[in-house]
Amino acid sequence: MTTNYTSLPLPQGSAGATIATSLAFTEGPAVDVNGDLYFSDILNNRIMRLTTTGELSVFREVSNRTNGQTFDQQGRLYHCEGSEFGPGGGRRVTRTTLASGEYEVLTESYDGARYNSPNDICVDGNGFIYFTDPCYGDRSTMEMQEEGVYRINQDGTVTRIIQQPDIDRPNGIAVTQDSRHLYLIDSCPTLGGNRKVWHFDLDDLGNPSNQTLVYDFGEGRGGDGMRLDSEGNIYVAAGIMNPRGEHETREVPPGIYVISPSGELKSRIPIGEAVITTLAFGGVDGKTIYVTAGKTIYPARVPSPGQVSYPNWSE
Repeated sequence: MTTNYTSLPLPQGSAGATIATSLAFTEGPAVDVNGDLYFSDILNNRIMRLTTTGELSVFREVSNRTNGQTFDQQGRLYHCEGSEFGPGGGRRVTRTTLASGEYEVLTESYDGARYNSPNDICVDGNGFIYFTDPCYGDRSTMEMQEEGVYRINQDGTVTRIIQQPDIDRPNGIAVTQDSRHLYLIDSCPTLGGNRKVWHFDLDDLGNPSNQTLVYDFGEGRGGDGMRLDSEGNIYVAAGIMNPRGEHETREVPPGIYVISPSGELKSRIPIGEAVITTLAFGGVDGKTIYVTAGKTIYPARVPSPGQVSYPNWSE
């Protein structure tokens, strides 16, 4: 049965999305404890900062083609330095401590091979770091055949924890702060490829098991990035206006899709751009999402705060 996505309601209490600012190709939004938004401008090879008062500035240039980003609960900003949209990609994972300005490389290779193009990243409540490493760009540059999910352990070592054939191509990733559940977007831009959201249980060491399907976007453009709210709902940035080839259809229009952990499609926030990438929770109460969509940042209010609650976020 085909789902009528355009008939889905807005989340309760949401007024929909407006426009905050426009740039070239936005990705990797992350909000700090003060409410400032950091996001990637991949085409221009930089990271931008948008303050709560609407002031836009360059945080870092050159960004080494930074894509996905996230903060940990210590206020450190993590960067997936990819290899798309031009030369100079870092193909590594780095971290910036905002208070001191320290910028460090966490990992740049696995078993002697450079990563493909680190895409998205998250940190659980135990301090394990998880990131995805697909290749959506020039596949002739790949030094490893695997497109996998990796865990950076507390001692700095790296373990590949998910790869083909269990998944097609990993993209967005999110983990619960009790460190028990990992969600993964599997988005493969080939005919018949996966457009799915997967769930994995995590043990005390961050090892995944019990892979189960949460949601399948079918033949439309599936998810890119995602985040979790305090109720456990999954907010997925998905959809496209104009299919990029025979591998996808217009079946899934651009928007933020709110999906319960059991796979119930609850609501949708429409986004008026041709393609959207991901989102982050922010605002004084954690109930504002910032959506990166093509050249534009869209804020929208939602019912529940994001799962990583800074001290100034309250219900």
